[in-house]
Amino acid sequence: MSATDHQGEGRRADLNRALMIKEKHEDELMSKANVQGVGIGLHMRGGQPTGGLSLIVMVSHKVPKAQLASEDLIPSEIEGVSVDVQEVGELEAQD
Repeated sequence: MSATDHQGEGRRADLNRALMIKEKHEDELMSKANVQGVGIGLHMRGGQPTGGLSLIVMVSHKVPKAQLASEDLIPSEIEGVSVDVQEVGELEAQD
């Protein structure tokens, strides 16, 4: 097996793990203030991808941590998977 094959297997394993963790914690994350959705995507820093997968927590607007109740704080990591909070505005279902 080539190094490329091993890389692909590793990425699939990372994706499967992230999916399991998302499913396990999605309801809890969705109950927090301003959260509009939860997904999986590339971790971003300064608008640039870092190369790793993250749980993406989409919020209507970012709020300084000091202004959030402790139960509404979003962790930076869940079960070893980084969490990336992204401001998306208010989301509405389309007909």
